[in-house]
Amino acid sequence: MIRLAQPAELPYLQEIEIASGEPFRDIGMPEIADDDPMALADLAEHEVWVAIGAEGVPVAFIAVGDVDGATHVHQVSVHPSHARQGIGAALIEHVTRSERAVTLTTFRDVPWNAPYYERLGFRAVADTSPGLAGIMREEASRGLDPATRVAMILLPAQVRA
Repeated sequence: MIRLAQPAELPYLQEIEIASGEPFRDIGMPEIADDDPMALADLAEHEVWVAIGAEGVPVAFIAVGDVDGATHVHQVSVHPSHARQGIGAALIEHVTRSERAVTLTTFRDVPWNAPYYERLGFRAVADTSPGLAGIMREEASRGLDPATRVAMILLPAQVRA
């Protein structure tokens, strides 16, 4: 089941994000695994959808907002205990049902990042919009190497090829 997050769940979503970062250690990116999760204030200002597990608690979430008229995925995280079950794809599908494009920024060469999103229909953006460019500058200011990052877009269903 996918539903809007409740305010009391936001701290738990941070735990999901921390846990979902652990696989970065296995590919030599411990600094990503050690990165702080989205701040509670940031989570609270976004539209946040959760996937509810069998125990009735969130096992994954997606935080989205508006960037240059598109729905922008600020964060999507699936707890490792529920990974590879299609939950992340279901959350992405949930936010792509509108008539708007969906954008995100991610790691270009991490298998569960850009290559994964490409399988879901996203494509790299050659010319970033002002808002996406700003997000990428902010990421660089936090130490993310711009050469390893890519902005991606999924066009609305009516114009997908």
